[in-house]
Amino acid sequence: MSPAHAPGERSVAEEARISEVTAVVTGASSPRGIGRGVALRLAREGRPLALLDLDEAGLEQAAAAARDAGAPQVLTRRTDIADWESVDAAFAAVEAELPAVGALVGCAGIADPTPFLESTSQTFARTLAINTTGTYHLARRAVPGMLAQGLGRLVAISSTAAQDGGGNFSTSAYAASKAGVEGLLRGLAKELAGTGVTTAAIAPANIDTDIMGGALEGERRAQFVARTPVGRLGTVEELAELVAWLVGPHGGFTTGATYNLNGGMRVG
Repeated sequence: MSPAHAPGERSVAEEARISEVTAVVTGASSPRGIGRGVALRLAREGRPLALLDLDEAGLEQAAAAARDAGAPQVLTRRTDIADWESVDAAFAAVEAELPAVGALVGCAGIADPTPFLESTSQTFARTLAINTTGTYHLARRAVPGMLAQGLGRLVAISSTAAQDGGGNFSTSAYAASKAGVEGLLRGLAKELAGTGVTTAAIAPANIDTDIMGGALEGERRAQFVARTPVGRLGTVEELAELVAWLVGPHGGFTTGATYNLNGGMRVG
């Protein structure tokens, strides 16, 4: 693929238009989840939003909150990211109703605590289908439009499990699925280099979400805080701020990287 711009030609000023195009956010239905936090953060910038998830009631609540936060246009669509036809139909609806898609933030995913020797090919395949193949489906559908306009951002939520194997809430299948997400985005970074389309993964640990907050109470929560070097859990707002930078006009010189957001639990 030939570069859309000569080296040095692209500028931050040119990429400022990334803030005017639609951001697609998956996994936005949970009230205290990462996807919802990202959607609200981008809404405060006045960006058009497309929110995709399986939970329609949660999506409608997210859309109302995003409009209140400043999003000028919000579209919701029930979408199964493991199903190509569902993703394709969702993007067709977005393209028909909203400005061109310029950012994709993949927050939808599932955990899998099944021990390896208790797993089956079906449970393993389901985890990869949602976490890894789902990311592929979203990127495969979004990238052609991004290439056509010469600008785009692909960001997906990975996990420190991709690097250390997990073990706190999920095990080998989850670790493999998130390692696949990171590998996919690194490969895309090379294939798309020079086109104006960039990729990034964020690998969080111990973020205080509904899922983690519900499982971490009392002594167990204190144990997780104690073994986090900075001495606390991370917040959804902190992660959302990183996403906002990556999909903004100043994020165009980073691609293929994994950003560790883990309070110092894993360094390097």
